[in-house]
Amino acid sequence: MVRFAAAGVTLGLAAGLLHAGSAVAEPVSCAPARSEVMSAAETPDLDWAEGLGYDGNGDLWVTRVRRNEVQRYDATGRITATVAVPSPGAIKLGPDGRMYVTYGNSLSNLTPGSSGGGVVRIDPDAAAPTAEPFADGLGMANGLAFGPGGELYVADTSAGIIRIRPDGSVDREWSSLARNFGADGLASDGDALYVTLYLSPTGRVLRVPIADPAHPAIVADLAATIGLPSLPDDLARTGDGSLYDATTTGHLVRIDPATHAACTVLTGGGMTAVAVPPGSYHDLLVATTRGDLLHVHLDS
Repeated sequence: MVRFAAAGVTLGLAAGLLHAGSAVAEPVSCAPARSEVMSAAETPDLDWAEGLGYDGNGDLWVTRVRRNEVQRYDATGRITATVAVPSPGAIKLGPDGRMYVTYGNSLSNLTPGSSGGGVVRIDPDAAAPTAEPFADGLGMANGLAFGPGGELYVADTSAGIIRIRPDGSVDREWSSLARNFGADGLASDGDALYVTLYLSPTGRVLRVPIADPAHPAIVADLAATIGLPSLPDDLARTGDGSLYDATTTGHLVRIDPATHAACTVLTGGGMTAVAVPPGSYHDLLVATTRGDLLHVHLDS
């Protein structure tokens, strides 16, 4: 999510949004992760990295929300393509081999009923990639994940989770049942979605059954682990079933969805997104508000 406003404004919006009890597990500790800068920001802060995704060729795509563009990196860290996208959010590989990107990730679209956001897609194999319209009329479109049937889910911070059919049309009936204001990051898990609620006072993470979106379960409340404000941003699911969430308060948090236990594996500057490199089991890539990309080595 774009954080151009002060954290106090965010907390003011969050107050009173959720009244359900917190999901707090017994405190646990994590082995600290090691990190190194894989790619340094050319212009700190202007290079704010909002989303990360790998294409089918193993190339990395990074959304630069303040630059209004998406960048492709090869294995050596060299930028090989730049695509104009207004206020881009998350970027993920679709079942058709194209990269899907949310746009309109701006505070101007945070008001419920906003329609300045949407989704574009990019052919990563094109000689000169461009953004092709896929869906529009959304609000503050940010997180993105694909379901088992090829349907696309978007975390619209102003409205909740939006379900988009493979033809680009919005499934309004399903979406009306997933009204979670403040939705930010999304990760898929077979028949369910994990979503972070950036604007929740407890730093909440939910598990939303695709077959029953009106009845999500609380996975964790990160305030119990990292304090206030929590500001949980995008997240990723690893092969062992763990969730890793990046927070703009500067924590990389590991969450066990089965036990609700959460612990911090890395602290530092503001973090925005997490991706699992292809074929990796003990490494993550983490995007930052400064614009650096971090290679994180997890405890094996």
